[in-house]
Amino acid sequence: MEENGQNYKLIFEKEGVYLHTNAKRTNQDTSIPGFIRIVERAGIAALEWSPLQDEGRTAPAVLYTKKDGEAGEEETHFDPGYEPDWAVISTVAKDREPVPMQDAGQWAFSLPLSELYSLRRARFSLGRNFIVLTSRGSHPLPPLHFHRGGTRELLRAIHRYIVLDQSPVDGRLFLAYPRDSDALPQTLDKLQLFDDGGSDLVSRFIQDPYATTFGGFSKVTNFFRAAIRPPESSMHPRSAQDPGLPSQPDDEPGFELITCGMELGPRPEVTRGQPLDRWEDFLDPEGRVKNPEKVKELVFRGGVTPSLRKEVWKFLLGFFPWSSTTKEREDILRVKTDEYFRMKVQWKSVSEEQEMRNSLLRGYRSLIERDVNRTDRHNTFFSGNDNPGLTLLHDVLMTYCMYNFDLGYVQGMSDLLAPILFVTQNEVESFWCLTGFMDLVHQNFEESQEAMKQQLLQLRVLLKALDPELCDYLDSQDSGSLCFCFRWLLIWFKREFSFEDILTLWEVLWTCLPCENFHLLIACSILQSQRGELIGSDHDFNTILKHINELTMKLHLQNILCDSEAIYLQLIQCKELPVQVQQVLGLYDPSSSEENSSESQSGEARPLAGRSQAGAASSSSHGPTYP
Repeated sequence: MEENGQNYKLIFEKEGVYLHTNAKRTNQDTSIPGFIRIVERAGIAALEWSPLQDEGRTAPAVLYTKKDGEAGEEETHFDPGYEPDWAVISTVAKDREPVPMQDAGQWAFSLPLSELYSLRRARFSLGRNFIVLTSRGSHPLPPLHFHRGGTRELLRAIHRYIVLDQSPVDGRLFLAYPRDSDALPQTLDKLQLFDDGGSDLVSRFIQDPYATTFGGFSKVTNFFRAAIRPPESSMHPRSAQDPGLPSQPDDEPGFELITCGMELGPRPEVTRGQPLDRWEDFLDPEGRVKNPEKVKELVFRGGVTPSLRKEVWKFLLGFFPWSSTTKEREDILRVKTDEYFRMKVQWKSVSEEQEMRNSLLRGYRSLIERDVNRTDRHNTFFSGNDNPGLTLLHDVLMTYCMYNFDLGYVQGMSDLLAPILFVTQNEVESFWCLTGFMDLVHQNFEESQEAMKQQLLQLRVLLKALDPELCDYLDSQDSGSLCFCFRWLLIWFKREFSFEDILTLWEVLWTCLPCENFHLLIACSILQSQRGELIGSDHDFNTILKHINELTMKLHLQNILCDSEAIYLQLIQCKELPVQVQQVLGLYDPSSSEENSSESQSGEARPLAGRSQAGAASSSSHGPTYP
């Protein structure tokens, strides 16, 4: 958009801002890409949005399909409280008729900032934050989603003209006042409206339908991939003069692309062992575990026989210390039981009248009750109505809200608890085992999403080192961000394998062998197992998502575990392994790197040499022993 004349001044501009149309008539919701601007015309500031087509460019609308039966008459005014239930990707046909882009221009708007009444942070079932603007005529404009970030810069620009003051009754609503009003000015840092990454996918998932996050996850991915992908261009690049702006995705340290010409050796053969089946052999007369590392190695190699899981899992998840005696464990159980029921009585004793004044607890309870009725109902332990297993699932999750007020309940936690409760069949023990599991993965569910973005970046680093061709192919299909792996990492493949396989996979991962990021190597193994299907095919981003989604329950766990370990051995035996890969695998030693900085480039990987050779030398039919 260009205008000539002295009366026009462009104050702010951001590309990649999607307008959410809620086009009910077509049974589709459409997000139209466009520009958001703040302009001054004759000294009057206005907030404007226009589609990309108005700039002489072309871009496809982002389509979402609603479930059958939700079509209705087109609404004259957009309802900012509408929460559609999104269908899974398998219901999206390849040849779906797109919304004509010539209709996109009707959505352009220009709102003088003096006419802005409020700005609302609205969450929809996509799991994302949207800005909903309302004029002083009480007409809400269609929500805007910042596909490439930029919300903080927009608010900073708006703040030059008006004051945004948080509503005392609604924490998501910010009222607009003229600069000369009596409203107390607030800085943007105090407002803390948005994380500028433009991403809020894991923001506790409160109010998001369960199917949105896990069943129809591919819909969320379309947005999340842009949150971690560096913008192609930026009108306002970060500079030393403006250190207050949040980091952009391309500022992530230590994850530059691997372009070196390293050569990996052959991938070794690895076989699995037998499950741990003799627990008493590892206990001394007082009940201490004599060789915890050997136990972990056996669990990593073959898992645990079902009859021993109830006991061994309590050690793997930190409920019992490995060095504890039988008597000490009895004392621990007594103390932990008392502690659990003290927390449980906190929410059990809340009256209905009290709960009416506690929206947070009320929200947690509602979400837990809904999720409990949808979690692993195919398993006999949770099937049927009035099942005591469902009551235990509910009570443990409610008590966890008392244990961790900061995190509370997040959708997905019921998926993590169900296998633990199935194995322990004990309310107290399952609770403390859940806390141990959450200690490993709680960052996956935090609102900032930094841990998830970091893991996806780390996964890309590994895949680039292992299979540059596959990585380049995914890049060419706009899939290089690997966001279709998000669900894998979020709940540790819970939806990708059978219930019984998950019990084995999780106990293997809880050993933290051969490295803490072994789950990323599992993801690499799955991706590489699909390279023949992907490379050379006519897949695009959506069909890649569909293909990955359809792998559920079709993966062979033992083969994946063998290949994942073989990948680890293949990498550590490389003497010129890039530093980024060493860091992901937990092999990088900064002090050693500094000492060898004056030596040849291959010296970077020298800390690996001894371990690689030792690993190769100790290989047996069941693989190496990991320290």
